[in-house]
Amino acid sequence: MVPVLPGAEPYRHEGGEVGVLLCHGFTGSPQSLRPWAEYLAERGLTVSLPLLPGHGTRWEDMQLTGWQDWYAEVDRELRALLERCTRVFVFGLSMGGALTLRLAAQYGDRISGIVVVNPANKVHGLAAYALPVVRHLVPSVPGIVSDIKKEGATEVGYPRVPLHAAHSMRTFYRLLDGELPQVTQPMLLLHSRADHVVPPADSARVLSRVSSTDVTEIVLEQSYHVATLDHDADRIFEESHAFVLRLAPAAGKGSEESKDSVGPGDRVGQQEGTATGG
Repeated sequence: MVPVLPGAEPYRHEGGEVGVLLCHGFTGSPQSLRPWAEYLAERGLTVSLPLLPGHGTRWEDMQLTGWQDWYAEVDRELRALLERCTRVFVFGLSMGGALTLRLAAQYGDRISGIVVVNPANKVHGLAAYALPVVRHLVPSVPGIVSDIKKEGATEVGYPRVPLHAAHSMRTFYRLLDGELPQVTQPMLLLHSRADHVVPPADSARVLSRVSSTDVTEIVLEQSYHVATLDHDADRIFEESHAFVLRLAPAAGKGSEESKDSVGPGDRVGQQEGTATGG
């Protein structure tokens, strides 16, 4: 069993009756969303931040996984939250935003609202067309982690992109694009003006295709792709919490007795961590 990278552990917090599922991005880890998760937990929400299969260990492990595995993990966590909470929201960054959108399309009004940050919608450039062939010739290419403007901030993720997994991600985006009109929930979409991983065109595509009528778009001026670890992080946290409070006022009551928990069913190698990833 390959150990989980320090800081990449999944995180769960037992809070009140309003829950939030957070989905991290491709080749990343829960570390990129951990401060966001802790911010919500401190305000009394029940929070789940899983580690996607193949992530958080070594890039070679990701070669054996695909979008169905990643989606199954967040789907499982969402079902657990729906059993535990009266209202549930889903938040996501990058590919995690794409996972969020598919959950929204599949679950309808069982999800009270969604928040997506720099959501990915397409693999761009010639690489997208080359992937079906190149993935059989080259196992990986240089990674895409730590696109962060803030000096000293780093993302825990893979230095390489496994191409079999990238091909699966491309397939997932094409599937999701056809499902976007099924998304009807209130949506808060935040995207960076300067993003070296996912272009603003992806956010524009999402906004143009969803059927949600309650939509708020916020442009982040001081962050790159991993905005949840960047200069605009506090704004993301505050705006998302206000979004939850507007749609589920009961979330404001919180639970002073809430605490971090490790469930007996958690898989070996994916235990919850206690230290904030930096």
